[in-house]
Amino acid sequence: MTSDIRLAFAHPEERSLASASADPRDRISLRDHVVDADIGAFQQERGRPQRLRFNVVVEVRPQPEPLEDDVDRILSYDRITEAIAAELSDERLNLLETLAARVAERILAEPQAMRAFVRVEKLDRGPGALGVEIARSRAEAPLRAVDSEGMMQALHPLVVYLDNAAIAAPDLSVRLDGWQARGLPVILTVGLPDTEVPQTGHKPTQRRVDLLAIEQNAWRLAARDPRCVVVATRTEIDWAMKHGQMIVWAPSKLVLDVVDGPHSREPVALSLWLAELTAAEALIVHGDVTVPAGSRVGIERA
Repeated sequence: MTSDIRLAFAHPEERSLASASADPRDRISLRDHVVDADIGAFQQERGRPQRLRFNVVVEVRPQPEPLEDDVDRILSYDRITEAIAAELSDERLNLLETLAARVAERILAEPQAMRAFVRVEKLDRGPGALGVEIARSRAEAPLRAVDSEGMMQALHPLVVYLDNAAIAAPDLSVRLDGWQARGLPVILTVGLPDTEVPQTGHKPTQRRVDLLAIEQNAWRLAARDPRCVVVATRTEIDWAMKHGQMIVWAPSKLVLDVVDGPHSREPVALSLWLAELTAAEALIVHGDVTVPAGSRVGIERA
């Protein structure tokens, strides 16, 4: 048996290890969790509960502070079993694929969760176990908010990269009106200012200096229109999106704190990374800049 085939049938924890980044995260796992559920697309499955076996692995963000043996500081195993129970009780489903995706989405709503591997198997449909396995990351899970009818709706923002000419343009407020009219949360991003940025001659410190210079430009943009609110953390971004604010991104904290941060130092690459992180509808780009290829986010040229 080749290693690829062995890995295909191994526990999802091995899959997570095999696909880990150079700076792997901590993991928690749920093994061989069996529940009864009414699920299936065939008529003979309806009204006949069958056993489902769940194996789940969740990669969690590093805990920068001492745990102090406090359960409130970690992602509890109960949150995984509760996610499974909640999705099974919500409505009857036909497909294991749908169930696995919903369980992963609910798990990724937890602030500590960064990536989830979910395997679900039917144990009573044949001589063996029949199932599916999926992997989902926080970057693929859009933020959700309650709409006017009390339903949960995914929020896919519009991310806009503004060059310095666009920041200074006299019709900036008109452009903001147009983006707001599209009915999506709007996140504005900027590049380096036209003024000279100090050079340190040292890559790690230069990265910090460049990020701070971008943030100065972000405050310059915010001063152009009272709707603009500068935010720095993912929590602030999520809150601002849910409340319909016009967001200007100050990147240093999020870029430096995240485990799987952007590798490029180019400002437009940072904007694209943010667009992917927030499951954006599109990235609108101003200026003569090169956008990295291969992104799943649609690119619009202003």
